[in-house]
Amino acid sequence: MVVRVKWSAFKQGRWYEYVLRFVLGGLATTLAGAVANIFGPEAGGLFLAFPAIFCASATLIEKHERERKQELGLSGYRRGTDAAALDAAGAGLGSIGLAAFGLGVWLLAPTLAFGSLALGAVGWLLASVLLWRLRREARIVK
Repeated sequence: MVVRVKWSAFKQGRWYEYVLRFVLGGLATTLAGAVANIFGPEAGGLFLAFPAIFCASATLIEKHERERKQELGLSGYRRGTDAAALDAAGAGLGSIGLAAFGLGVWLLAPTLAFGSLALGAVGWLLASVLLWRLRREARIVK
């Protein structure tokens, strides 16, 4: 599988779908800020990691895939749910990568400050790519 950008996908979305993503992301960020004010920055950071955009994206992916199949005269229900499930699997792997980033910054920030962000980003990249490769290899073996 080659990862690439599909620019034509931007034309498939409607303006209100992009507004929905923006609003949900803003609400999650606002909630994280409120939690940080009440319970401290550590708790706020946990809530800031909530993938607000994923909620909107999963439903939009399902809808677009279903509509694409319906244009061909097919149900599209299975294709839509499979596409959303695949996106969810990728989000799960990315969340583990995000945890690697957070752990790296948390451990290194007291001694390295700026360098902890760079090393945390490297940890995120390595964890995410490694998990993606492991999942890919597991699918090939089946």
